[in-house]
Amino acid sequence: MVTFQFIPYQEIESLSSAKRISRLLNVVKEDKIVIMEGRLKKEEEADLIEITMEEISPQFKGIELSVIYPDKNKQNAVQKLRGAFASVLLGDRQGLTIIGPANIVKKIEQNPNKIELFTKEANRNSRGKTSRKKS
Repeated sequence: MVTFQFIPYQEIESLSSAKRISRLLNVVKEDKIVIMEGRLKKEEEADLIEITMEEISPQFKGIELSVIYPDKNKQNAVQKLRGAFASVLLGDRQGLTIIGPANIVKKIEQNPNKIELFTKEANRNSRGKTSRKKS
């Protein structure tokens, strides 16, 4: 079973960069796929990847990360101005960030009209499965 956890922007906007990254990484380590409103700053994305690389172990295989952001080239001048004004007032809420554990998410592909999230096949003897004894 795949579990998604939505994290609204207001839940992390008041956190420091370190706490924001820690919060997201803790959710992913619970084998949940994070769908976060908005996006991280470029520095935060780099820090998230760096911290993830340092924490890779047999139990934690890493993350898959994808950011979906509106195509500003397709916006008219009024839409661009409105988006810039909203970002100044509300923070960077545009877009969507998807972060998943590498042991579950094989890859995330972005196409113009859809997002495809490919998961790995579960092992037959994975967690939660019990074996039966023959009588």
